[in-house]
Amino acid sequence: MTDLPTFRNALGDPSYEDDDVLLYHGDAFTLLDRMPDASIPLTVTSPPYNIGKEYEVVKGTDEYVDWTSEWTHKIYRTTTRNGAFWLNLGYVPLAGKGKAVPIPYLIWDRVPFYLIQEIVWNYGAGVAGRLFFSPRNEKFLWFVKDEMDYIFNLDEIRDPNVKYPNQKKNGKLKCNPIGKNPSDVWQIAKVTSGRDRSSKERTAHPAQFPIELLNRIILASSSLGDIILDPFVGSGSSLEAAIRTGRKAIGFELNIDYIKVATARIKRFRDGLATAAAQASLFDSKTTLDRDEFQTR
Repeated sequence: MTDLPTFRNALGDPSYEDDDVLLYHGDAFTLLDRMPDASIPLTVTSPPYNIGKEYEVVKGTDEYVDWTSEWTHKIYRTTTRNGAFWLNLGYVPLAGKGKAVPIPYLIWDRVPFYLIQEIVWNYGAGVAGRLFFSPRNEKFLWFVKDEMDYIFNLDEIRDPNVKYPNQKKNGKLKCNPIGKNPSDVWQIAKVTSGRDRSSKERTAHPAQFPIELLNRIILASSSLGDIILDPFVGSGSSLEAAIRTGRKAIGFELNIDYIKVATARIKRFRDGLATAAAQASLFDSKTTLDRDEFQTR
């Protein structure tokens, strides 16, 4: 398995690095060209949606689809034989065709991977519609390189919320004791902003994924110690999720402000781990001292 020092040699000096993360400030196209072949087990990302956000330059629809196809082919080259690619994209208006056309429907057959499934992420918060239903979902496309050989760790992501956990048939439990398959519709809270309603994990990035969502993807489609790639890092959610799940991560980001956001986020998480470890050590020391004192009485 390719290790982080090998990627560092190929990519050059990162903007931020530690034992588990390499974060680069630069264009994904250029950096992907430097990546070794068949070296990444899982790529999970959400590129610009082409809807006029502050961090993107809007392209024509055909140009955007061509652009997406080009960089996904680069991802395909870097993906291991049994690797996966999770892609999130939003909606765009198409003149004379539709108000909110899901971008995945425009590009899915231009991506060189094999499509396993569309996952619908459903959330409660969002804008309210007056002449249409209030939008409350986004799409993820789950691709693999080899349709017959890919990682899927169902036991790692089972939902323990089972309605009848003890129900039996012919003396055997009907449900897996660990939990049920979470299905292809995931109800996970969105990262919200605003006074008195901002999520605890909120950063300055305007389109941030919840850690819970990325944790599930990474646990399902990679193994402990694997390297996860995100060529459009944004706020750094994928990097933090990789660390949390015992993986390593490589990220690319063109916007220097978001490099700073992601870097601060990783450092804050690292500081939290260090503080928790120090507190645990103090607790263990106190417990040992109390036990020794008790035994000497």
